[in-house]
Amino acid sequence: MDRFAKIVCTLGPSSNTRSMIQSLISAGLNVARLNFSHGTHEDHARLIDLIREIADEMGVAITILQDLQGPKLRIGKLPEGKIELKAGDQVTLSSSESLVVDEEDIFIPFEIPDLHKALKPTNHILLDDGQIEMEVQSVNGERIEAVVTLGGTLKSNKGVNLPGANLTIPSFTEKDRDDLKFGLEKGVDMVAISFVKEAQDIIIVRNAIKEFAPNSWAERTPIIAKLERPEALNDLDEIMKVADGVMVARGDLGVEMSPAAVPIAQKEIIASANSHAKLVITATQMLDSMINNPRPTRAEATDVANAVFDGTDAVMLSGETAAGRYPLESVTMMSSIIETAEKHLSKWGNVSFKTEMAEQSDPVSITRAARELANDRNVAAIVVFTQSGRTARLMSKTRPDVPILAFTPELCTYQQMSLYWGVTPLLVPYADSLEMMIKHVETAIATTTRLKKGQQVILISGFPVGAFRQPNLALLHTIGDI
Repeated sequence: MDRFAKIVCTLGPSSNTRSMIQSLISAGLNVARLNFSHGTHEDHARLIDLIREIADEMGVAITILQDLQGPKLRIGKLPEGKIELKAGDQVTLSSSESLVVDEEDIFIPFEIPDLHKALKPTNHILLDDGQIEMEVQSVNGERIEAVVTLGGTLKSNKGVNLPGANLTIPSFTEKDRDDLKFGLEKGVDMVAISFVKEAQDIIIVRNAIKEFAPNSWAERTPIIAKLERPEALNDLDEIMKVADGVMVARGDLGVEMSPAAVPIAQKEIIASANSHAKLVITATQMLDSMINNPRPTRAEATDVANAVFDGTDAVMLSGETAAGRYPLESVTMMSSIIETAEKHLSKWGNVSFKTEMAEQSDPVSITRAARELANDRNVAAIVVFTQSGRTARLMSKTRPDVPILAFTPELCTYQQMSLYWGVTPLLVPYADSLEMMIKHVETAIATTTRLKKGQQVILISGFPVGAFRQPNLALLHTIGDI
């Protein structure tokens, strides 16, 4: 492995063909994100089947991440499709279709139930990713009067952000329930949920997964909480306890809070995820200019590198690969930036979480010890045997300087571990003895890695082997010494 941090690619019109998916995987795609804000179930079913087929042909593990839409806060349709707003304009807003307004009034319909109950005077309303801003002056029943403070051209169905508003809209909608049921039946590897505010949002989805799961493995489908509301930062510890991972969703987060605060929030979220040994993806506008240009800005390259230094497990491409002109170039560039940054991790990386995991347990102690042993003995790799993937995740969170080879007999675990930092998943037959485990290692290393005879690796497993125990064994093994 030349790279430790993983790459999440959103698939869409620019990247949904067999040849392009093959090229993206060759360039560095580790996780395929399917955005359920777009496309039909038929579209997604075709793409899931295609990804599985290609991954099998190429002999690689690819994680399929289902990203649920969540509640969409939008304005409705404007009479002529758009309206020009100037600073100082007085506007009337409502989510009621029966509200009577004068012809000369500037009226903007909202598709947000009970909007008037969430707003009060001085609240700010941001439209179209913050390009247009208003301040609420009064709320009378379902009629909301506001003044435009930042003007622009507003088009129908644009998004709405309501920082500081007391919205009661659930983050898990009926559409999400239908999409989740479909995704579980198709065997997605992970589910991302949007606009998480508190730990209870994750628990609700966890219960829905148990309700819809077609088998026991699907019941344990990991949940990635997308943190795009400032309220989530106030419940961060509790969210980390119940989620399997988080996404630093900087798009809406950067609209709901000051852009100046986003870098600090990113560092806090990544540090918290690593302390809790949870997965963390850094997302949104990482190489945004490459949607239309073959090279990124220097600021974007620095952004990707800094996310690596912060300790993220993965970085994500959205429009760059879903709808951009240069999807393959975007992945190639991101991989190059990561590799270059990782050569300097020891100097510039945030290493505090390597020894400061919140969990105190035997598996954590074993993985920490393996990391120190790997550095002390200059081993070539750390080999982990795992059923659920947990040991591989804990090992990943210690951030060793060498690759982690994660052996598992479980297909679901094999596919999920492609998101784990520094981990190369390997699918092997079940091992019921230490001798068989070592044989699997020797066979896989000879056929799928660049490790050579005579190099040392550290084996981590539960013992007795095959007893489904937590890891309690760390063993030095010389390749070829059977």
